[in-house]
Amino acid sequence: MVIETFKGGDPSPVAERFEKRGRMLPDGVTYEASWMEPSGARCFQLMTAASAHALDPWIACWNDLVDFEVVGVLPSADFWARRQ
Repeated sequence: MVIETFKGGDPSPVAERFEKRGRMLPDGVTYEASWMEPSGARCFQLMTAASAHALDPWIACWNDLVDFEVVGVLPSADFWARRQ
């Protein structure tokens, strides 16, 4: 899960770049879904990648506009199956 906090609380610069250049994901990283906070200050994106480091090239394309937090997640069923 990638939590994006838009610098200055403004998603407009991100939208402009996205319209011009697309998502700019590196090979091996897949966008799954995203959710916006109602205020527009943050976006929560679900990505599939082999590791958090696989996101580094993508983060580098956006880190002038966004502060990132990358949190490894897995489906709840997988988590609980591992504990048995």
